[in-house]
Amino acid sequence: MNEDRLEALEILAAEQEKMIEELSAQFAHQWAAIDRLQKRLDALTERFLALEERAAPDTPVTKPPHW
Repeated sequence: MNEDRLEALEILAAEQEKMIEELSAQFAHQWAAIDRLQKRLDALTERFLALEERAAPDTPVTKPPHW
C-alpha cells in the first residue's frame, strides 16, 4: 500500500514539474513578445511626436485683442 502511494506521489510530482517547466517557457515567450511590442510602441511614439512637431504651425502666443 505504501509503495502505491509513493509511486502516485512521484507521478504527481513529475507531472507538476513538467507543468511548471511548460508555464515557465510560456511566460518567457510572452515576456519577450511584450518587450518587443514595448520597443515598437516607443519607436512609434517618437515618430508620431516628430511628425506632430513638423505638422503643427508655429503660432505665436499673443493676448486676445480684448485684453
